[in-house]
Amino acid sequence: MKRFFDLCLSLFLFLFLLVPILLVALMVRITSDGPVIYWSDRVGRNNKIFRMPKFRTMRADTPAVATHLLANPDQFLTPIGSFLRKSSLDELPQLWSIVHGDMSFVGPRPALFNQGDLIALRTQYGVHKVMPGLTGWAQINGRDELPIPEKVKLEVEYMQQQSFLMDIKIIFLTFVKVLRREGIQH
Repeated sequence: MKRFFDLCLSLFLFLFLLVPILLVALMVRITSDGPVIYWSDRVGRNNKIFRMPKFRTMRADTPAVATHLLANPDQFLTPIGSFLRKSSLDELPQLWSIVHGDMSFVGPRPALFNQGDLIALRTQYGVHKVMPGLTGWAQINGRDELPIPEKVKLEVEYMQQQSFLMDIKIIFLTFVKVLRREGIQH
């Protein structure tokens, strides 16, 4: 049922958001050099690496590490990068990852391939067996502001309580958080 819901919702949203997706792509192209889409190596279900697309918010020469690990992340942002991140519009290409079957709408956010501490802790608690998501329980309870142990604790809670109704609640609360721009660092 979850996969069917993911497919239907992602296809509907892609059609509904086609014009904004094209406008964001055009804005990225006009305001900075490099590709419109940034393909990031991410850790998926069972720690399998997959390529996750996002609209590019950082310069093409930015090191491939989590933003919080950069000494001065703002120096790498494109002219519209901060806006795209705060509005979560940079996440729209991930609808492709949902259709493709690498992600779900709800689950732990996929770690970067080089976030060894997060990957190890998720593996220790079995979270690596859950399909990663566009949003998740940790996202609505702190987003970028959470330390890794707290994030994994929330992901374990989600894993233990996972249900269709909980997923609907998380999707709704994510929408509210995005509108309020809560829990976003850059």
